[in-house]
Amino acid sequence: MKTLRGLVTAAIIITALPAAALADFLVPMDLSQSNHLKAYGLAWHILAGGGNVRWLLNYRGGSFLIPETAGITLEAQARGVRMERVGGSDIAAILQEIDVSNMEVVLLEKAPEIAIYAPPNKQPWDDAVMMALEHAGIPYKTVYDREVLAGTLQLYDWLHLHHEDFTGQYGKFYRGYRAAEWYIRQQILFEEIAEALGYSKVSEEKKAVAEMIREYVRGGGFLFAMCSACDTVDLALASRGIDIVPRQFDHDGTTPGCQEKLDYARCLAFEGFILEMNPMVYEFSDIDMTIEAAARGEGNDWFTLFEFSAKHDPVPTMLVQNHVSVIKGFMGQTTSFRKSLLKKKILVMGEVRGSNEVRYIHGNFGKGTFTFFGGHDPEDYQHFVGDPPTDLDLYPNSPGYRLILNNILFPAARKKEQKT
Repeated sequence: MKTLRGLVTAAIIITALPAAALADFLVPMDLSQSNHLKAYGLAWHILAGGGNVRWLLNYRGGSFLIPETAGITLEAQARGVRMERVGGSDIAAILQEIDVSNMEVVLLEKAPEIAIYAPPNKQPWDDAVMMALEHAGIPYKTVYDREVLAGTLQLYDWLHLHHEDFTGQYGKFYRGYRAAEWYIRQQILFEEIAEALGYSKVSEEKKAVAEMIREYVRGGGFLFAMCSACDTVDLALASRGIDIVPRQFDHDGTTPGCQEKLDYARCLAFEGFILEMNPMVYEFSDIDMTIEAAARGEGNDWFTLFEFSAKHDPVPTMLVQNHVSVIKGFMGQTTSFRKSLLKKKILVMGEVRGSNEVRYIHGNFGKGTFTFFGGHDPEDYQHFVGDPPTDLDLYPNSPGYRLILNNILFPAARKKEQKT
């Protein structure tokens, strides 16, 4: 992996920006911005070209200061991104406001290498992160089980998990779709992949993949996941050495007393959860709170972002940058997480106020970090199999998609080693 690895637990370098610095454009990220999503792509464009970007945390929605370079105004116009020219006195005034407020300047200096864990039969619109990256013009590579088990994750700084089922139960679509052609083809494909990699069952092969992902984070990787990947990776990690998969999925029975044999210490984010062993129930465990979210209904489903100290907690502050603090909820196979089942050191960044339900969490493991975001598509409240893709041109200011793209830029922040 590139030089960003191994520095995840180090402090973010907070930069003092002199008035004479070459930062001639402000990309505002408040309500004045015409295209928030493509603004992230503009920042990425500068980083990929060898330039630096200064992220003004909590200033006008998490704005960017970017250098004036050849063609940058045309690039911004092509993307539909609004910029404001700023001179030395303007920058001095911005810095003064930042200095006395809950704001900070973080230097972004290197575009991280991005990988998306996704099956070979995926469609780009199956996954919100892939859609966000393609819409913003941010490049990525796809990897799947063969590449993961071969150790190629070490080549990447940031990894997103496609809404995968790491338990080997094919998403628990058995009740509604077991006779559907796509379900049958998918099961055959996954069984062929497992056999080719030397595993007798898909569930065992997925556990091996989950172990490699865990080691990737331990070694300094940045992990981001949405929907069912968030909880099923922990279920796979907790069930090492036992079978939690009913015979409808892997043609044999479960380990007697498997619930009591789960090893929660091996999980990244959750503990104390109860498995859903019924193959006819579209749920993996009691981690998920989709039923509670559905009971509120689309018009009443909202979650609130926490505010952090920009000067003392720059990492979660980066991850919650937005132009609004209350965001409309959206469903997924895993919509949200039961707060009482989070490990003690997990940081909640977004919750449904007055409830036990959280939507957006962050944690550290080894030298790396992981961020889990519940739900499937921030602009498709209840996504169904076969639904058409979301047209992000219709949602250029999506707060939910902004949270995804915050995670893309987070690894670009310059780090420094802590003294020991």
